[in-house]
Amino acid sequence: MTSPIRIHATAIVEPGVEIGEGTAVWDGAHLRAGVRVGRHCIIGEKAYLGPGVVLGDLVKVNACAYLCTGVTIEDGCMIAAHTVFTNDLTPRATDPELRGLLDSGPGPRTLRTVVHRGASIGANVTIGPGIELGTFCMVGMGSVVTRDIPAFGLVVGNPARLVGLVDRSGEKVWSSADGKLPADGSIIPCNEDGCLVVTAGRVRWQPAQERGPGDRGPRGIE
Repeated sequence: MTSPIRIHATAIVEPGVEIGEGTAVWDGAHLRAGVRVGRHCIIGEKAYLGPGVVLGDLVKVNACAYLCTGVTIEDGCMIAAHTVFTNDLTPRATDPELRGLLDSGPGPRTLRTVVHRGASIGANVTIGPGIELGTFCMVGMGSVVTRDIPAFGLVVGNPARLVGLVDRSGEKVWSSADGKLPADGSIIPCNEDGCLVVTAGRVRWQPAQERGPGDRGPRGIE
């Protein structure tokens, strides 16, 4: 049995929008043409999804969030209230001679931003154009993100800086004093049944059952 799609009477859903089963679109939200929304999502009141924005399954977009063209949100992400995405490094309102307004639609300078699965973005965050937010990363409220965030990275501030790593439930499991990731080979225990492993400057989740006896890595942090 499929779950119904719920669209508030005041929401604007333009032709060509695709919405998955069980998704709710609340009052005043605006979904532009070409938007694709997965299953069992929540689009909060007065949220804006620009042309071509893509959302995976189980995504929460809270009130007044602004998702512009070029943004892709993968499964299981949290986009808190008043989050703003951007897509142009050199925005201008008019042509150089100030003779008329430029087209606001996507163009050759429109950059793509990807929020990978499980990531959480706090309230009042601004995301720069052309950025990747890693799997299960977490962005503290009010941050301004100007560069890529590693998987499981915890960033805060303006500009946002790496202050640690979190596990899949969002608990901080490691602190960074210098804005850098742990050394390659580090193994960081988590509050879940697994750990984070750093390899070649990348962080990945490793379930406990995948580790052999005594497997602590060359620089295990345990």
